[in-house]
Amino acid sequence: MRKLASIILFLAAVSNSLGQSKNSPLQISHLTGDFYVYRTFNDYKGTKISANAMYVVTDKGVVLFDAPWDKTQFQPLLDSIKAKHNKEVVMLFGTHSHEDRAGGFDFYKKKGIKTYSIKLTDDILKKNKEPRAEFIISNDTTFTVGNHTFEVYYPGKGHAPDNIVAWFKKEKILYGGCFVKSAEALDLGYLGDADVKEWQKSIKKVQAKFKKPDYIISGHDDWTSKESLNHTLKLVDEYLAQKSAGKK
Repeated sequence: MRKLASIILFLAAVSNSLGQSKNSPLQISHLTGDFYVYRTFNDYKGTKISANAMYVVTDKGVVLFDAPWDKTQFQPLLDSIKAKHNKEVVMLFGTHSHEDRAGGFDFYKKKGIKTYSIKLTDDILKKNKEPRAEFIISNDTTFTVGNHTFEVYYPGKGHAPDNIVAWFKKEKILYGGCFVKSAEALDLGYLGDADVKEWQKSIKKVQAKFKKPDYIISGHDDWTSKESLNHTLKLVDEYLAQKSAGKK
């Protein structure tokens, strides 16, 4: 009985560390195969907003795409991954310079994790005197980490001037970050660094290059719809049409 009780307590601890509670500041969901989506939260104009990010488990370690938006979850994310997969995080890609993506560069670099960004992101972080990635990659680079291969691609300006996406061809997974709005989004959200006209062109580049994805991970809110990229283009088209009508 004592052994059974210990097992139950261990499973409960692991479940809690993986953030399965709706009120947990870190929520991890299985996507498919070796892929997991994790959510953290932060306050934006008085409203609690979720931020989606992803990791993939390889036989050479775990690769993160974007850091938690909530800095208090930097270490719990590592602990949760270790508890579930018994593997260490070895790489982190920041998909643009905003805090909900690149905010963990300094923390994870100090943990010995290799951190990556494109030069556009590095230039912005350097200008803003914010922590930068250790490694700078070209705008269109293919990586093989253990048993997984993926492409990091810069489609052009959009939500941010430096937003990149990641594509896993075999699994047909498109990690969009904030370049892709949730299918439930009512508008384009924060546009302080956006170029909406270029965003329209950039979306079409992604659609042409990465055809018929089975999974599309948006940067915020619900990430389960395959229509999120199409919906983003619709929101962009509507925004541009309204701007054009306003000029007449």
